Parts: sequence; structure tokens; C-alpha cells
Amino acid sequence: MDAVIQTLSNPKWSSTYGMMYVVYTKENLDQIFAKFRGVAWINGTSFFKEKVIRDNPPTDIKGYRQRTKSISYTYVPEAYLAKLELKRYAFNTCKTYIHHFEKFINHYRKFTIDELSEQEIRTYLQTLIQQHKSTSYVNQAINSIKFYYEVVMGMPNRFYSIERPRKEQKLPSVLAKSDIVTMIALTKNLKHKCMISLLYSAGLRRGELLNLKIEDIDSSRMLIKVRQAKGKRDRYTVLNRVVLEDLRMYYKQYKPAEYLFEALVPGKKYSAESVLKVVVQAAKRAKITQSVHPHMLRHSFATHLLEEGIDLRHIQVLLGHNSTKTTEIYTHVAIKKFKNIKDLLF
Repeated sequence: MDAVIQTLSNPKWSSTYGMMYVVYTKENLDQIFAKFRGVAWINGTSFFKEKVIRDNPPTDIKGYRQRTKSISYTYVPEAYLAKLELKRYAFNTCKTYIHHFEKFINHYRKFTIDELSEQEIRTYLQTLIQQHKSTSYVNQAINSIKFYYEVVMGMPNRFYSIERPRKEQKLPSVLAKSDIVTMIALTKNLKHKCMISLLYSAGLRRGELLNLKIEDIDSSRMLIKVRQAKGKRDRYTVLNRVVLEDLRMYYKQYKPAEYLFEALVPGKKYSAESVLKVVVQAAKRAKITQSVHPHMLRHSFATHLLEEGIDLRHIQVLLGHNSTKTTEIYTHVAIKKFKNIKDLLF
């Protein structure tokens, strides 16, 4: 291997990273792939990190730059924000990365972050596990840290190949259909009623609901167009006739300018936090004791369809899942199939 490296154009030794390197140019990159072809596999993903997610709109994270600064807190560096903007990550992804990376750098506030060892990073992650943080929480922390060292700083990813915790197999929480009907019936605010109804009857994610525009409601075909959903794919889902009538009354009363559900300022989207409050308050009115969040309505939509005998592949399309394997989790919570199983004792 060393002999092959020596044939590259002017290879040099880095005492910082403990490895050989050459200047990053297209010619040198082509030479590396040519020289190592048939000798070793080259992981080239880090060479293309500057690629922008072109389908995404520009990310607006200027609010993070405008925060009132406290001397007792370390804020995410400007280079981190700039790289998130360059990559055009979705706002929620940016929000998650910034939150977790600031947690990390404040944990090591007395240290120079660029000089932390892999073991120190592992120690931080172990602390999260000891705090009983969920698997998804720890994975988000890992992603935010790797983004800084590998994408912002351009450090070699082999140094930060941190093991991820095994993904937990949690079943989705589902509401009874009667509970959802009660939630909707007891919601007198027409806008809020339409939101809850759409989350359930169309199986929408909260972000998808907020991104809906007036023209996405296709009453002639009884379909809803979901634009640039998770994975940046458009899809169609069903439009319920009762919900359509409520939407027509809502439109006449509220007259939204662009988005179907807008804040007090015309043309500005309703906030995700407000949708959460709407759902939580509706659940309280319905005297539902379990903790309820908007995504539970989507889980309930899929589960209830499955219980009614709708083919799993159709549900997959409505939910926008890449694979039926993702949709199959609802087979574990559909109770009607369990009720059909005969009692073996009697």
C-alpha cells in the first residue's frame, strides 16, 4: 500500500492526522482512484461533501445569529451555520444539529473543540446514554458532531467512525377511532378542527400539514397533494368528504392567502408548536389520559386502515414510505386481527 501511495503526486505526511495526504485537486482525485483500482476500495463520500441539496429551498437560520449572547454559554460557530445554509438542510434538521452541537461544545466548554480526541467524544456520548437519552437522541448528537468535524472542518471521517447505539424497536402509539372523533367534535375553533381532521384522515405529518397550500386540495379528484414530503418526494393522499366541507367553510371564514393554515400574518405558515398545542388541548377536552401528539394521528390513520382490511401496499403509498417494511410496523398494533384469533382455552 505504501508503495502505491508513493507513486501519487507529491505525497506528504501529516503529523496531526497521522497519515499521508496529497493536495485536493480533480487531477489528484482521479489519480487516486486510478492507482488504487483493484488494490483497495476507496470510500469517496467525503470528497463530495460540498454538494448542495438542490431541491431544497434556501435555509433561513438567521434567527440563530441574532440571538442575545450570554457570556456563560458557547454558541455554535458561524462556520457551522454557514455550512448548514450551503447544504440547504431542512430547517428542522438545522434546528436539531444546532441544539445538539451546542450541548456538546458546552459540555467541553473549557476545552478547544478542534483538539478533542475520539475518546473524549465517546465519553460525551456515554454520558448521554447514562442519562437514559433515547437511541434517536444519541444518534442526532452523533450526526451533529460528525457534521462539524467532517463537513465543517473537513477532518477525515475514519477518525470519527463512532459506533451508533442499536435502534430501539418501539411500537407506534395509536388512539381509538372513537377518541379521535370526540377530539374533533369537541373542537369548536374551525381552523383547529380542520387541522386535527386532516392530520388523521389524510395521515399527514405535522410539517406536511403546515406546508399545504390552497391549490393542493384537489376536490375534483378528492385528493391532497403533499409536496416535498420526507425524502423530498411528492405524493397524493386521500381527501375526506366531510373534511372537505369543513375546509370550504374554513376558507370562507379565514381567507388564507397562500398556505392553507396561516399565522396571524397573511402568507406566513402556522407554527409547529401551535399545532402541538391544538392537538394536546383537543385530547384534554376528550378526556384522553395518554400523552397525545400530532404524529399519533398519522399512526392511528395507518392502523385503522389496516384494521379495515386495506392492503399494506396502498397504506404505504398514502404514507409516503419507501418500503413496506416501514409500514409493516402497524401490523403489530392493529387489534382487529388479534380479535379474530380464537381463544385456545375455551
